Amino acid sequence: MTWTWSRRLVWCVLPVLGVFAAACSGAVTEENPPASGYVEATEVRVASKVAGRVMTVAVAEGERVTAGQTLIELSSTDATLALTRLKAERDQADAQLRLLRAGARPEDVAQAKAQVAAAESERATVAAEVAAATVDAERFEQLVQRRAGSEKQRDDAVVKRVLAEARLKVADDRVAAARAQLAQVTAGARSQELDAARGRLAAVDAQIATVNNDIEETIVTAASAGVVSSRLVEPGELITPRVPLLVIIDLDRAWATAYVEEPRVAAVTIGQSATVMTDSGDRLEGRVTFISPRAEFTPRNVQTASERAKLVYRVKVAVDNRAGTLKPGMPVEVSFGGAQ
Repeated sequence: MTWTWSRRLVWCVLPVLGVFAAACSGAVTEENPPASGYVEATEVRVASKVAGRVMTVAVAEGERVTAGQTLIELSSTDATLALTRLKAERDQADAQLRLLRAGARPEDVAQAKAQVAAAESERATVAAEVAAATVDAERFEQLVQRRAGSEKQRDDAVVKRVLAEARLKVADDRVAAARAQLAQVTAGARSQELDAARGRLAAVDAQIATVNNDIEETIVTAASAGVVSSRLVEPGELITPRVPLLVIIDLDRAWATAYVEEPRVAAVTIGQSATVMTDSGDRLEGRVTFISPRAEFTPRNVQTASERAKLVYRVKVAVDNRAGTLKPGMPVEVSFGGAQ
């Protein structure tokens, strides 16, 4: 009888203990329930700075790439032809600058000096004629005053003197012009002409640098490591600048965006440890890196309609996802540990 009574007592006590344990477990879970959210990752939309025809696409969707890896190669024919034309223009501009710096040729200087000498010789001849004509005019004037000569002879001598003086003035102008030409030849190019030639050469150099950069940009490389999630072009297509060609996702540094209810957000701090849990049971340790300063309604893609009506705060939890466990858009739950 004693053994039977004890067995009955045990069967009565066990359900009570089970209910009590379940109640205690429920109380803990209800006190610190995990926050729901989803996975996000940085997306890089790879584009080209230049237009052109796609020659090769070196990667496929799902392929992992490293920073600096060649992704797409564009045709550089147009840029190469433009570069050839610009190099010819540069040679011309450089030759013009060197010509200005070199100054006049020795032959040009000698010719200018010869023209000065010829003008001065001509002036000397005309000056002698002026002197002779002046003497004749004075002599005939004296003869007329003595009534030993005719007035016509005197007038002819005066006219001859006037014509000689006119030729002397022309000869003076020729000498001045020849000397000015010699000074210009020996002085070389003006500083403004040199500045203009340097400016033309610099402008061509800038255009060459631009085209060289465009040729380099025909090789599209990865700015960061990641996984190719979308391949948007194929070989043979014509593309325009700044149009996405590939999409690369950085899965290694994916993060979980969780939505914490208002009464619980005060217990969450920056740097606090957290555990990200997937529906398949994977658990990744992370830390809180961002807490939104503004409350919002739970997004429509999280939980039920009743929970979407609650005010929550968006919390970002960074994790080490080099194993590729988390994928963008994946629903997760986040459990927050103690503050660090």
